[in-house]
Amino acid sequence: MEDIVRRTTTDAVYETLHEEIVSLEILPGTKLSETEVARRFGVSRQPVRNAFTKLGNDDLLVIRPQKATEVRGFSMERLELARLVRLALEMEIVRRAATVWDAAREVKLGENLTLQEQALQNNDLVTFHALDYDYHKLIYALSGNPLAFEVMLECKQKVDRLCLLSLEESREATSIFDDHREIAQGLASGHLERAQSAMRKHLSRLDATIEYIHKTHPNYFE
Repeated sequence: MEDIVRRTTTDAVYETLHEEIVSLEILPGTKLSETEVARRFGVSRQPVRNAFTKLGNDDLLVIRPQKATEVRGFSMERLELARLVRLALEMEIVRRAATVWDAAREVKLGENLTLQEQALQNNDLVTFHALDYDYHKLIYALSGNPLAFEVMLECKQKVDRLCLLSLEESREATSIFDDHREIAQGLASGHLERAQSAMRKHLSRLDATIEYIHKTHPNYFE
């Protein structure tokens, strides 16, 4: 029973800190104290230490013995590797999706696109960001490769904070939606090259964001 309580407490601390780091409520370079975090959550230091370890495994915290734990900054090397792996995986998933695409799959993806459009019309970028996540996950599922999404997610999490920065402008979100629609149209029409080209363009949109953030906020990077 004690182990269940400890695990639940660890998860609660982990999930809260994870969301705050990914959403940039806690900025890169911020120092975190086990004692202060434990006091904030009203728990002992052990579940906080466990949560820190999990966040370290996610590449979101830098944990050094006898030194302050801090929120990991962006690494250009890690970003490039994550994006390379994601591009290769997404292109293959689109290829596999094209081999099985049918009217029912088109309808399912279309329902997500309709919700994305509504979120944009309401200027609800938080909802749009969540639907963006669902859109990609849906393509993996509809292609018959849902487990591969977990691999992509590991890459995506490494750039999620930058993705969120790029969505602060509704104009950028509109461009992302246009990419999503173009990918869907490519699949629906059976034009693999069109769908893959749209996916490549979609994933390359982060290039300008990375360059801009690197120049304007160099303290965010390692």
